[in-house]
Amino acid sequence: MNTGVLEQALLSDLERHGYYPQLVFESLDGALGSEGLLAYVVHHEATFDRDELRRHMSVLALTHTRLIVSHTDEHSHEEHAYASTSNESVRLGAVDTVVVNRVVKDPAGAQGTSTSEVVLTIGWGAVSRIELEPASCGDPECEAEHGLVGTATNDDFSLRVSQAADGDDTIAQVLEFARALSQASV
Repeated sequence: MNTGVLEQALLSDLERHGYYPQLVFESLDGALGSEGLLAYVVHHEATFDRDELRRHMSVLALTHTRLIVSHTDEHSHEEHAYASTSNESVRLGAVDTVVVNRVVKDPAGAQGTSTSEVVLTIGWGAVSRIELEPASCGDPECEAEHGLVGTATNDDFSLRVSQAADGDDTIAQVLEFARALSQASV
């Protein structure tokens, strides 16, 4: 990996989160190779799985040619704790959807855009979600079978961040990343 300013900022962010920073950085280093970063997002999340706390980290990295999606999980079994990390490399030409959903509290009274939550969804065709529901003709008395209607949606990766859980800086980072990815994948 090039050791430019953005790469140093990424390492600092990983160290600030304190979630296996060297493991995550080395994994990304292998995926990035000699390409430099254009933008990145780091998201550290804790979830509960029955009676144990599990931590996850996702890193989105944008280069001139690829989107890299890195995910690290810890597995804390009583005797043998371990972490696993994976990277998916996606050609920018394959990215066909970048969806940004913003939540703004009090939009009429807000000064500027005070975004309180962002959901970034990126699709490149690897995973699709199909939602089906019974079709109807609109006649409340009709008992005929009208088949199904539905939608198919690319849903390869979704990331939700909020002001309350992640802070304003993370929201700004996700919005900037989405802007850069949208421009790069045209």
